[in-house]
Amino acid sequence: MQKARYAGDGNIHIIDAPDPIPGPGEVVVETAVSAICGSELHAYRGAAQAGNGGHEAVGVIAALGEGVNWLTEGQRVGVSCITGCGKCAFCARGQYTYCPQVRFYGDMHARRFLASAIACHPLPDDVSWEAGVLLSGDGLGVPYHTYVKTASPEIKTVAVLGVGPIGLGNVLLQAHLGRRVIAVDLSPYRLALAQRLGASEAINANEQDTAEALRALTGGVGPDLCIEAAGQTASGMACFKAVRTAGMVVFNGEQGPLPLSPSDHFIRRDITAVGSWFYHFSEFPQMLNLYRNGLRLLDLISHRFPFEKADEAFKQFSSRQSGKVLLHYGESA
Repeated sequence: MQKARYAGDGNIHIIDAPDPIPGPGEVVVETAVSAICGSELHAYRGAAQAGNGGHEAVGVIAALGEGVNWLTEGQRVGVSCITGCGKCAFCARGQYTYCPQVRFYGDMHARRFLASAIACHPLPDDVSWEAGVLLSGDGLGVPYHTYVKTASPEIKTVAVLGVGPIGLGNVLLQAHLGRRVIAVDLSPYRLALAQRLGASEAINANEQDTAEALRALTGGVGPDLCIEAAGQTASGMACFKAVRTAGMVVFNGEQGPLPLSPSDHFIRRDITAVGSWFYHFSEFPQMLNLYRNGLRLLDLISHRFPFEKADEAFKQFSSRQSGKVLLHYGESA
């Protein structure tokens, strides 16, 4: 079979590789569509690797591993890249990210890939491949899990700092649920896309001080909620500077240490800050209901490429002139 390989310094090669063989509790999926995630860019721009970090994909089950008797060959599935032991109390509740034995499956930019059987969502007939890859992957998963943590009716104004794919998903969902959304980014392309997805205002952080602009747009008070989705020190600190007293900060973007003071940034302003990583497997039905009830999920997609043009797709995504970028794999797509 063929798969994409990070060839180093921002290049992708399509290489021949052995077909994956499922172990106990695993399945092999023949890929229909995979999606590129912003978390892949560091590795993509770095040194050459044997494979790729693709972790959002949908397709048809091609082979079943030992002990997998609730799925069938030929079944359409969306796949969560996060799985657990399948035996603990967290796994019983579909909360694989909390499992002490949490595991990650990648290498999904490929004609076939391995997945954990308990992390496969059977896709209903009314869910297209494109909708399925956004519902079962990061595209909606991270924004939805973030919303679950921030569902208080007191939150009416939301700032999203960084409107790459995850930030755009936050804009789309928060606006769909009736909140005022302010988008912040460096890319005019992505700011315009955020406004098409429901942001009422957009701030270019190259042109304005982010915190000052957010406070100006909220009568000097600050947003009720700031979502950090850029993974940058500057945007992380701007969240704390901008958010209203007794407001909330949520971290979606992976990043290193921030120079935060418990007294200045938390205690004296009564700020709540939380992280939000992937989504719970058990949250899929709620996301599916949102899509069926009118969430404009497919509007997150800006570009589609055949798998053979993965190098071109990654270069487009890396340019910041895109929303969600998908790879299609031939007839199954």
